[in-house]
Amino acid sequence: MDSIARRASGVPAGSRVTGSRINRWLAHRAAKPVGFALALLPFAWLVWAALSDQLGANPAEALIRSLGDWTLRGLVLVLAITPLRTVTGWVALARLRRMLGLFVFFYACMHLLAYAWFDMAFSLPGIVDDVVKRPFILVGFLGWLLLLALAATSFNRAIRALGARRWQMLHRAVYIVAGLAVLHFYWMRSGKNDFVEVAVYAAALAVLLGWRLWRRLAKPRIA
Repeated sequence: MDSIARRASGVPAGSRVTGSRINRWLAHRAAKPVGFALALLPFAWLVWAALSDQLGANPAEALIRSLGDWTLRGLVLVLAITPLRTVTGWVALARLRRMLGLFVFFYACMHLLAYAWFDMAFSLPGIVDDVVKRPFILVGFLGWLLLLALAATSFNRAIRALGARRWQMLHRAVYIVAGLAVLHFYWMRSGKNDFVEVAVYAAALAVLLGWRLWRRLAKPRIA
């Protein structure tokens, strides 16, 4: 009966075998250390590039923008985990989601730190004034505050304290973070009238969030 069901599902046997192997790799105890090292590589490269004067004519701006770019890329990757698990059957990907989410927060913190350091010289009154007067800074700061809340409640103790349902509702704020991140990037690029990268990130996030909406609306029909 199992073999008949598998044939009826239309999933090729080779794909099932490959998926099983990938699940075993992802479930291996070395998967997290490897994922940690890979997620840290962009930051290590940026530090090396800054120290060796490889960031171009305006290294401060290049560093701030690169850290922002890696925050967005990490956000896209985290939001892609659930669709990938569902479509491919790589259920062991869930083991990496929390770690990757914390790396998104890490890169967002480094982005904020670089802005506060290189643009504002750690002037708190200047930063507050910038947040109030410049909408794209305000939007970025709001996104960081939401990420702070998500990072602070990403541990098992917080899940037990909040309860699973309230915790899930809170962590759906990652969708708001995605919207704020794209808006922040859009306003930042509007001064140069360069929206190509903005469109790429917006399209990727729209597909990932649209998939979730489609799944939610399709649940009654599937049931």
